[in-house]
Amino acid sequence: MSTFQSSTYEPVIGLEIHAQLQTDSKIFASDPVRFGQDANTLISPITLGHPGTLPHLNKKAVEFAIKMGFALGSEIARWQNFDRKNYFYPDLPKGYQITQDKTPICIGGSIQVHLAEGLKVLPFHHIHLEEDAGKSLHEGDNPFSFIDYNRAGTPLIEMVTEPAIHSAEEAFAMVSEVRKLVRYLGICDGNMEEGSLRADVNISLRPKGTFTLGTKVEIKNMNSLRNIQRAIEYECRRQEEALLKGEKLIQETRTFDAHTGKTHSMRVKETMNDYRYFPEPDLAPLEISEKWLAEIREMMPTLPWEQENKFIEQYQLPAYDAHFLAETREMALYFESVTSHTEAYKAVANWLMGPVKSHLNDKGLSIADFEMDAKHLAEIVDLVEKGTITHNLAVHQLFELCLATPAKKPSQIIDEQGWLNQDTKDELPAFVEAALAAYPDKIKEYHQGKKGLIALFIGEVMKRSKGTADPKRVNQLVSEALQQHK
Repeated sequence: MSTFQSSTYEPVIGLEIHAQLQTDSKIFASDPVRFGQDANTLISPITLGHPGTLPHLNKKAVEFAIKMGFALGSEIARWQNFDRKNYFYPDLPKGYQITQDKTPICIGGSIQVHLAEGLKVLPFHHIHLEEDAGKSLHEGDNPFSFIDYNRAGTPLIEMVTEPAIHSAEEAFAMVSEVRKLVRYLGICDGNMEEGSLRADVNISLRPKGTFTLGTKVEIKNMNSLRNIQRAIEYECRRQEEALLKGEKLIQETRTFDAHTGKTHSMRVKETMNDYRYFPEPDLAPLEISEKWLAEIREMMPTLPWEQENKFIEQYQLPAYDAHFLAETREMALYFESVTSHTEAYKAVANWLMGPVKSHLNDKGLSIADFEMDAKHLAEIVDLVEKGTITHNLAVHQLFELCLATPAKKPSQIIDEQGWLNQDTKDELPAFVEAALAAYPDKIKEYHQGKKGLIALFIGEVMKRSKGTADPKRVNQLVSEALQQHK
């Protein structure tokens, strides 16, 4: 939720979202793309720009960029050139970056985001292909910087939004949706901590009711959703304070300090002329055929919002459930795998949002790592739905045993435990009386106002029934018994 509120100024925010493409090799060389390898082990003369070397375009990188364009509803440019963006920095081995300046691969497009006040469509200006730079490493108090060129040449798409974002909440939601989308498409792992997905944030303020953009400040290399929000909030307050004092803002590049929550000036922002763009002479123009576009369109997976709508329309799930299940492609596929063995769709959703989610959170796992076969979870759901076992028994005992012994079917575990057709209805009154007799002092406290103690007695009854009793029936009997023991 955005906290910046101003009666005078309106924030205008644009994002440049960089996504490293999950190709096996770099965009213009055969060097492998891997994270976490020893420094300077994934390089070659082409990556380092040695004299006499020539770049060769990676076809898969182009395909991935087109997939993103299709997903956003962009226009795909049929004819493109690559350009050299010239600047000198230690982590840029060639002294220039190969990018697309005048002819980006994707033009326009938009994405729908979920906000507190509802859905909003946010537009993109374009998407272009380019190569990533290396990394400068600053270790502890060492006065020297080190350079790792492993990342140099990694294929990137840079997704440039229109300046149509007006709060930190909207920026957070947009980057979240982009991360979800690139994962669905299988073109980027979306790992912000490793830098696979990161964003530059452009922020300016303008008087409310006006349309002229203010002086833009860029915050570089944001690799955390939370920090994107924090940086925008701080920068909006900083700019407003300066403007209210009559100070003149300068166009500059700033960095965000996650420890202090403040931005700090890095350098005065370069203009486009400073980069001295010119066409890349070593790469031929790229022509995209209609046949290739048709082939790529055929490979497009179901997109997050399509998956969400499918869950609502085909499976009759509530919007909240559908949004949760469609959050990752892996969760959506697991849900559909489970429901191929049962028609209790809502019950499956409840299990995934409840016990399964709790288990994954406790173990630090994703649904892709979930130990239980989809068919086994479907069997548990059906056993509960048919009344063979109670939900309480299924959640607290059967589920855990199934996870511990994944090779066994749930029905086999029920037979081994002697739970099948175990009926404790006739024994429940005795269990209730025994539970109350064990805690006479708690009965007094209950009638003195500590109504939460009913959970103690219910728990004691469930223990005596070995988890097979119906919790609703137990609740009813305990409540009645407590009224009789005043």
